[in-house]
Amino acid sequence: MRRFFDSSKSIPLLFAIITVVGYGLLLPLTGFYWDDWPFAWIAKFLGPREFIPAFAPFRPFLGPIFFATTSLIPPVPLYWQIFALVIRFLLGLAAWWMFNQIWPGQKHLALTAALFMLVFPGYSQHWVAFTHINQELIPFIFYLLSFGFTFKALRSPNPRHTIIALLFQFCGIFPTEYFFGIEGIRALLLLSFFQGSLIERSAKTIKHWRPYLLIWILNAGWLVYYYRFGPYNSYEVTASQTLTLSTLLIDILDSLWKTGFYIWIQILVLAFSSITAPTSLLTLGLVAVSFAFLAFGLRTQADRYTGAQGDNGTQHFILHPSSLILISIPAILLGRIPSLAAGLPLTLQSSYDRFMVSMMIGGSLFVLGLIELIFGKSKFKVHVIALIISLGIGQQFFNANIFRRDWTRQQEIYWQLAWRVPALEPGTVILTHQMPIDYETDISFTAPINWTYAPNFERADLPYLMLYTEKRLGGTTLPSLEPNTEISFPYRTVTFHGNTSQAIVIFMPQNGCLRVLDPARGDEEIYGKQSHFLVDAIPLSDPSRIITETDSPAQPDFIAEPEHGWCYYFAKAELAFQTGDLEQVVKLGNEAMSFGYSPEDSNEWLTFIEANALTGNVEDAEKLSMRAFAEDPRTDKGLCTVWKRVQAKGPAGSEGQIVDILSKFGCSP
Repeated sequence: MRRFFDSSKSIPLLFAIITVVGYGLLLPLTGFYWDDWPFAWIAKFLGPREFIPAFAPFRPFLGPIFFATTSLIPPVPLYWQIFALVIRFLLGLAAWWMFNQIWPGQKHLALTAALFMLVFPGYSQHWVAFTHINQELIPFIFYLLSFGFTFKALRSPNPRHTIIALLFQFCGIFPTEYFFGIEGIRALLLLSFFQGSLIERSAKTIKHWRPYLLIWILNAGWLVYYYRFGPYNSYEVTASQTLTLSTLLIDILDSLWKTGFYIWIQILVLAFSSITAPTSLLTLGLVAVSFAFLAFGLRTQADRYTGAQGDNGTQHFILHPSSLILISIPAILLGRIPSLAAGLPLTLQSSYDRFMVSMMIGGSLFVLGLIELIFGKSKFKVHVIALIISLGIGQQFFNANIFRRDWTRQQEIYWQLAWRVPALEPGTVILTHQMPIDYETDISFTAPINWTYAPNFERADLPYLMLYTEKRLGGTTLPSLEPNTEISFPYRTVTFHGNTSQAIVIFMPQNGCLRVLDPARGDEEIYGKQSHFLVDAIPLSDPSRIITETDSPAQPDFIAEPEHGWCYYFAKAELAFQTGDLEQVVKLGNEAMSFGYSPEDSNEWLTFIEANALTGNVEDAEKLSMRAFAEDPRTDKGLCTVWKRVQAKGPAGSEGQIVDILSKFGCSP
């Protein structure tokens, strides 16, 4: 172990080990999320070149990055998760190289700062790989290299180094507005690099920063044009309309607290809030093992670097702990500028913490400066650094498990839909109020739905669209839930055209199976206590748009098929009920129960109750009814609806028995 760590060549391997442990342990169990889906769909069905026009209304300089990466990597979730691991490793190495150019005589600081950035716990979006690797991490690597070449040029004057730094700056700042603010960090680092009076250092800083400032000004002009007068079609600059002095001060303090302090111990709060959960125990165990490994390794590295000096035996002003803190505070705030200008919150453990990527340098320098200030040359400093890195590893493993669960939930949703809906008429809009999942929106779901039901798609109108009524109702996409309301939705470079009379309404409870709602079966009454955004859409649901017989049933082959449990039998029973094959419904229900399966949502018994009753098995239907009511008395409304339907068209000779059953559940006449 000591021989391994007692070499500068071991550091890249150390970065690789930390990357794999922090981000890769659950890699095969993660997939696509959020905007990954539309991007993956474009890559598969329209090709890499499509990203150039696809990003024209959003971030046109991102298009070439997506074109390059999608030309190399197929839209397969596992491949993109592996690629994300590689990019994360390269980001750590780029940060290490950059800090070594800034602090060539303080290699332990360079290594520590880079390791903090490698595991930076405020940024949880690593696993949204297709989106964030292209959109953020690759441009961020360019920016880190630009900073590094700036300081390399100062130590070995060569116009080529400055040109390279300027090219990397362009590649880092123009693709996304996320990094607009961090250019100011270069000026802060330059100011601390030079020696002399404040006026002398300021003059030297301005002299060397001028070419970078010019590109920054050009980028600012581009953003003003693009946001205000060009074709930009995304977030608007709203901060000036909502910020007051007090809210600005609160946001500043919130940003400093979260980035400088809270994120570094956040995993302890999350783990101890559910200490007996397997995820918490595994996370804390991983933190402990990582700490033991790093405490030894970093101690060895620190011994190697003891006494190292800067150029000509001097140490620059930046190396003082207070200098690190003084630089890090504005660096954090500079990173917050773009998201603050868009009026977007800095919410941890959500998709909004992607804005932390531009605060990564500032947050890492702050905690580094704080450790140096408090512990100085204390022998405990290495252990504190090892603990901070270990907590970052634990945080990222905790995040990975969140995305693992999300991917498993997606697996259930896509396959349950495929089991229930073998094929679907083109031009169908799928309506629901919301899906019980965190990292996908209706627009995210639209891509895999088209992937599933239009596997041979070639450029044309988009065949299918999912819309959340809770989000879209009253807007331009879904003005109302009146029949025959036109729906037109641009999906990057293709468009969906349909109307509200060409819709099915689906519902998936937090605990239960996906189902297609049908107004003819009384679902408006059965689910009347659900959100009105769902209930109000039920009259539009037209299950006849489902193609029940097809030679090529839907196969979401981009995700593994889950075990055939209760929801499989329920979906197949619902499909059989739609086709009028009630005997098959009864058979499926009996088979599911013989395996010990039962529903989490007792309303799912209703299909089997109705099928049993209508096929003459009234006693079995009554037993299932009593079971459903005993499990959840709130099923009384659904039971009344079903038994009234049975009463209207049930088997002859059972009228009196049905009346008794209706009376048991207090059903009104």
